Amino acid sequence: MTSPIPAIDAAGGAYRERAIDPRRTALLSIDMQNAEWSPDAVASARRGEGHAGKLELMERIEGVLIPNQARLQAAARAAGIEVVYTIIESLTADGRDRSLDHKISRIHHPKGSWEAQIIPAVAPVGDEIVIPKTSSGIFNSTNVEYVLRNLGIEFLVVYGIYTDQCVESAIRDAADRGFLVTQVEDCCAAETEANHRRSIAAMGGHYGRCRSTDQVIAEMMSPGPQ
Repeated sequence: MTSPIPAIDAAGGAYRERAIDPRRTALLSIDMQNAEWSPDAVASARRGEGHAGKLELMERIEGVLIPNQARLQAAARAAGIEVVYTIIESLTADGRDRSLDHKISRIHHPKGSWEAQIIPAVAPVGDEIVIPKTSSGIFNSTNVEYVLRNLGIEFLVVYGIYTDQCVESAIRDAADRGFLVTQVEDCCAAETEANHRRSIAAMGGHYGRCRSTDQVIAEMMSPGPQ
């Protein structure tokens, strides 16, 4: 017998804090692409070359995010849950379609480029949906809300990089649009652990709830309405 759904204005944010309903849930992977991590890049960083300033981030991606995300996505597929991806990728080779912010920041991964491809270990399977963007917030510059509504999604499980940038933007915007958001803490990373922790603290209890990979997988395996 399932517990009754709390009132929307129930004390302690109980409505937001309840477990996902797998039948109405999608995963949203944020910017897990070659431009942010590759075996060659992390090896270069460890030698003090190239991406040395991002070694902390790259080691977390390698040792924590990739294995946890792979488990999370496999569990979602087993439960019949959609896995949706976004990547930073221009619609053009020269990036003329990019947002002003990305032009100023010199962020550009051409259409079809290696940098825009999702890291193989956590890449889509079959016809899983990939939505390119040229902004921090996927909801601001793509049709992702339209796609999620068409899929019948109410619960959104969000993870990826960077915790305090594109992930946080997705969480805030998803909450504002009426999705119930779960952030998977050990599937997210920022350039520093301090930045990661600050963002996790800011999101929790305000725009969504925060859970571990193991906790979300356990909820996926629990059928029935919540």
